[in-house]
Amino acid sequence: MDPPAGPSLGGFDFDLLVIGGGSGGLAVAKEAAGLRRKVLILDLAAPSTRGTQRELGGSTFNKDTIRKFLQQASLLGKAIQDSNKYGWRFIDDVSHGWSDLVEAVQGKVKARSLELKRELKSCGVFYLEARGEIVAPHTVEVNKKQSLTAETLVIATGDRPYHLGIPGDKEHCLSRWMNCSVMLFDDLLSLLHPPGRTLVVGGSAEGLECAGFLCGLGYPVTVMLQPDLLEGLDQKMAQKIENHMLVAGVDFICNCSLTKQVSRGRLSVTVVSKEGQTKQDDFDTVLLTVGRKACTSGIGLERVGVQFNQDTGRILVNEKDQTSVDYIYAIGSVQHGRPSTTGLSVHAGTLLACRLYGGENTLCDYTNVPAVVLTPLEYAACGLSEEKANLMFGKDNIEVYHNYYWPLEWTLPARNKNSCYVKVICYIPENDRVVGLHIMGPNAGDVLQGFATAMKCGLTKRQLDATVGISPSSAQVSILFLSLFHKNVWILNQKSVPSVFDTY
Repeated sequence: MDPPAGPSLGGFDFDLLVIGGGSGGLAVAKEAAGLRRKVLILDLAAPSTRGTQRELGGSTFNKDTIRKFLQQASLLGKAIQDSNKYGWRFIDDVSHGWSDLVEAVQGKVKARSLELKRELKSCGVFYLEARGEIVAPHTVEVNKKQSLTAETLVIATGDRPYHLGIPGDKEHCLSRWMNCSVMLFDDLLSLLHPPGRTLVVGGSAEGLECAGFLCGLGYPVTVMLQPDLLEGLDQKMAQKIENHMLVAGVDFICNCSLTKQVSRGRLSVTVVSKEGQTKQDDFDTVLLTVGRKACTSGIGLERVGVQFNQDTGRILVNEKDQTSVDYIYAIGSVQHGRPSTTGLSVHAGTLLACRLYGGENTLCDYTNVPAVVLTPLEYAACGLSEEKANLMFGKDNIEVYHNYYWPLEWTLPARNKNSCYVKVICYIPENDRVVGLHIMGPNAGDVLQGFATAMKCGLTKRQLDATVGISPSSAQVSILFLSLFHKNVWILNQKSVPSVFDTY
């Protein structure tokens, strides 16, 4: 498909040219086209080393689709175990079919990609499955064959994995990211046979999600932390997630590094501890989740003077998502020093188009961004971790309300009573303003969403206390139940037993 002929409103070939088909790039393109601008998206990423093809939508969009399906597969297995207490009886033994799951998920991802392409066409966005490289100011070369000009450029190319740089890591491991695609999950689902005994290298959110999913399907899983568990998130919550996964059967290896892998039917992995002791073990599958780097090499940023971090490839932007070159913007995980979620990228892309072409001036707020980790026991967070709150405001200015809770649907099958947990972090000098909210429990992301809006509006603990809960619901027994108890409350007829609804 050749780009359409005819100049844009400003005399260029296009008003807006987006390099990369990530969720933020799609959002800015569709919004700009709706504002009657001529828009082109160039999106081509090489397949992974295992040959997995990348679909339109970028790493975050496709990853979110896959990770939700995989979590649901694991949760359904647990629900089948609970169903006996709810009166269900199965004539035959229930088993999981790996190939059936792979076929269904891959089919849905491809269908969503086709749906996105149809949506772009209906919005009037021109789309080329082609590689774009900036070769001169306002000029992009397409597949090294044709040059196109645009008044404004947006970079939305996503990110890729770090490799460990050890023998066998590229040949035998499944990578979390490769060339802007969702390679941990996509490559895992490219396996025609079940993954078997699996080593997950790295304690990232995606690594823990995959470990929890595989464990839920009955496969032996070991997680090697590289370097920490859920780095950047609340560490007390991370510890609780680790404890829950340990109880579920996931093994963890700490303070060790991976040195080499040799394929002999199975992957023989050598692990070295900090003390220098070596241990060798065999796995059927090794998943790398040790970090990521923005896919910004080879797209010509240096030619026009766009500043970016040399180590991570991430682009430096200002509060307007604008790079050091005034007509070039960056959206999504290619930005340096900012959070990255699908929802945030879509929001930022939409606002960028409205500022460029809609006469608006609303900036994207990169604070209090809600996020979710789809481990079997879901974890959702908005705002500051306890560690960051103490560092930012001082420990004496922070009050932490916390509580274990027991979802009603868990009581009949008698699941663990002290697994689900909620924590509310308040800044005392500003009327106990809520600066951090953390939930670990069923549908935690759904529970948190409305409270994220309230936090944007300056939610205080007093307002939380005044909120009426919906009964029966997880939100009521988790966050809103906290409002019934204030600091230093004592219960059980005022005996010397502290309430579980307590503060630090």
